Amino acid sequence: MVAVTPVEVAPRGGPQTSVANRSGSLVSALRETDGADLVAVSVRKADGSVVADRHGDQVAAAYGVDLTAVLETERVRAGTGEIVRVPVTAPEGLPRRFVLVGIGTGSPKDLRRAAAALARSARGRTHVVTTLGDGSSAEGARAVVEGFVLGGYTPPSAGLKPRSESAPAQRLTLVGNHPGSGLDRGRAHARATVLARDLAETPSNLKSPDWLARQAADLGAAAGLDVRIWDETELAEEGFGGLLAVGAGSATPPRFVRIDYRPEGGSRRKPIVLVGKGITYDTGGISIKPRQSMVTMKTDMTGAAVVLATLLACPEVGVRRPVTALLPLAENAFGADSYRPSDVVTTYDGTTVEILNTDAEGRMVLADGLGYAVRHLDPEMLVDVATLTGAAALGLGKRHAALYSSTDRLAGSLQAAAVASGELVWRMPLVDDYRPALDSPVADIRQMPGRGADTSGGGSITAALFLREFTAGARWAHLDIAGPGRADRDEHEVTRGATGFGARLLLRWLEGLR
Repeated sequence: MVAVTPVEVAPRGGPQTSVANRSGSLVSALRETDGADLVAVSVRKADGSVVADRHGDQVAAAYGVDLTAVLETERVRAGTGEIVRVPVTAPEGLPRRFVLVGIGTGSPKDLRRAAAALARSARGRTHVVTTLGDGSSAEGARAVVEGFVLGGYTPPSAGLKPRSESAPAQRLTLVGNHPGSGLDRGRAHARATVLARDLAETPSNLKSPDWLARQAADLGAAAGLDVRIWDETELAEEGFGGLLAVGAGSATPPRFVRIDYRPEGGSRRKPIVLVGKGITYDTGGISIKPRQSMVTMKTDMTGAAVVLATLLACPEVGVRRPVTALLPLAENAFGADSYRPSDVVTTYDGTTVEILNTDAEGRMVLADGLGYAVRHLDPEMLVDVATLTGAAALGLGKRHAALYSSTDRLAGSLQAAAVASGELVWRMPLVDDYRPALDSPVADIRQMPGRGADTSGGGSITAALFLREFTAGARWAHLDIAGPGRADRDEHEVTRGATGFGARLLLRWLEGLR
């Protein structure tokens, strides 16, 4: 295998912030910790008043301040994510900056958001020491780690511009009682999300299908997973027609990647199969996008990045089921060999598809991935993840992914994992009355509704109906993450740009399977 050439904008392989924990008092921790430059104490409401956690008074005494007076003078409300700086002159051996962090109700959701707010306020710092999450459950500890690591995230960058003032804190030390199991899960889930973000943020002049496939091979091998890559010759020999059609206009040919996780004792069970859309850049092809709509298209492979990151974390979190990831990777470019509206393409399972819009390319590469899964893997459950349709984002906004499923039980388990992870979904209907809009006079199916089709604008629904055609009745779910897969601004643990949405959701779901 050819080694990946290291470049500054390549994925970093892990979070920018390391997380440690220790027991004992906060004051002792501060005096024994080298380089701590920010200390944070949590505050909450109790019986109508705002109170600090059990470490607050002793830390305030070490700084020589009256914490009760500060709470009153600064009108601290302890709302979730509220950050209040305590004006202090730090004695020798204590951090120069002392802040209070509101934790709301203290629920895992509020702790995750509070930790994210603290991480943003700590950008440019070296070492944060905090009691946030002290005494909480394993879920609370997990939430604190996820919130801090993800809330402070900044994307990989290149160039001469200094960025130290906006960089995440290098170290986080949690003081108090934080269940180790929660911290470990939080690290694993945050690491997966960071990897998905890093891959999605990598510029497409570097991130060709071959580059992404080799990243998957190197990372998969390091995690002890089995990885196979199909090049363009093998794709043609085996009939990956959808993937080849989409990638035909690009100077960088498509790839198909299979990654297998096989836990001990699980080899006899049917695998869970995850399929991630991997369009490394999307011009729209001949049905070309407007310029502004192309700007974010380096992230159109987020589904593949999320699925890859999920598989890499499976050994670490101890997923009990065998899991296979399928990554159809292509660049949808504009070239002499581009596929055209009105072409008929034969997909992997032999289905012929009439093309109406070359910018509806994601469903074509997923059709090949789903067809391969059904033919070769006999999946127990089949889930695809994709930044698929603007219609999903238009209908649900930036906070919810559209969830479609052929079975209530699968949908319900994914919805429960979404709530627990904070990566929310909204189940959408598979409206069978819309299915005739995909009938084609020249092929087995149309790629999207034709002109005059009566679907009342349900573009996300008809895309899901198209994908369902390639599942052969398997228990299947489709996550359209076009809305939450990218963010226009920082909000809680989500940061501007690629969000890595779906990695924590899928890991939660896989962890819960027995």
